[in-house]
Amino acid sequence: MTRARPLDLTGDVRALTAALVDVESVSGDEKVLADAIEAALRPLAHLTVVRDGEAVVARTELGLAERVVVAGHIDTVPLAGNLPSRVEGDLLYGCGTTDMKSGVAVALKLAAAVPSPVRDVTYVFYDCEEVEAVRNGLGRLARTRPELLAADFAVLMEPTDGEIEGGCQGTLRAQILTRGKRAHSARSWYGVNAVHAAAPILDRLNAYQAREPVVDGLAYHEGLNAVGIAGGVAGNVIPDECVVTVNYRFAPDRSLEEAREHVSEVFGGYEVRFTDGAPGARPGLTHPVAAAFARAVGGAPRAKLGWTDVSLFAGLGVPAVNYGPGDPALAHQQGEYVSLGKIVECERRMLDWLGTA
Repeated sequence: MTRARPLDLTGDVRALTAALVDVESVSGDEKVLADAIEAALRPLAHLTVVRDGEAVVARTELGLAERVVVAGHIDTVPLAGNLPSRVEGDLLYGCGTTDMKSGVAVALKLAAAVPSPVRDVTYVFYDCEEVEAVRNGLGRLARTRPELLAADFAVLMEPTDGEIEGGCQGTLRAQILTRGKRAHSARSWYGVNAVHAAAPILDRLNAYQAREPVVDGLAYHEGLNAVGIAGGVAGNVIPDECVVTVNYRFAPDRSLEEAREHVSEVFGGYEVRFTDGAPGARPGLTHPVAAAFARAVGGAPRAKLGWTDVSLFAGLGVPAVNYGPGDPALAHQQGEYVSLGKIVECERRMLDWLGTA
């Protein structure tokens, strides 16, 4: 079996990031990287290490009054000719540089460099975040080993360009259906065209005014959009069904059920089928541990305009934020890169937080 080179957790965090990036770990194929991470953490006497599938959990057990989780996924989207990594000036290019192996590198450095933090820490490196939720390694831990994720606060090291992003939006997808009657297109008047009947659905979407609520001091911006449309069975048949797929990104002041009710109301009179959904998470910045983190990191927290696994922590009753060195606008791009300076800055700020009360 292929093995990765041993990871050096004592060296420069920028070099560690490059080493992580150069270990291919597309979702579902993280074993080599998980093995390397486990091998690097097990010799550290101040950590208790647990392996669960391709997830690695490392914990301090100092009996301190507070416990925090620092978590990051180790998988990437499929490669696009963007490995091995390369450096150009201050930028490190390669698949997963921003999303989110730079954040993982910072977390690994912390795990090695801070044997006596002021708060007990659980480091979680997990698999299959970039694919369907049922495969998500963090979700698996929440279902089967929830005690490993118990904490007062969590930092998910998703790319945020070095700024705190509180909470996350919820998301749901729904199919809006129209029905018609098939007929030969040469005698279309004998049928009812379901695709034509979808025009009012698009009109409602064009006229939709998205909410911009402020939740716990952070401004969110919702969105309801068509992301697909399908109809028709042949080039000479009037279609008898059309499906418009919509995606609703909603602020965390709405529950998933309230979001479904809203979409049903917007498309009143149509058949609505909900295909998937995940709740959002409130910012959670009022907790004393979160406030200490915000002071250490600095800057003005902003809302996470997207869905992340902070939602999972919220479901466990753990307030969580997103914070990492990568730029989220670059995630999943062929030319993905991360600023080396941002990695160093993120490491310094996290060290300040874990080393001060």
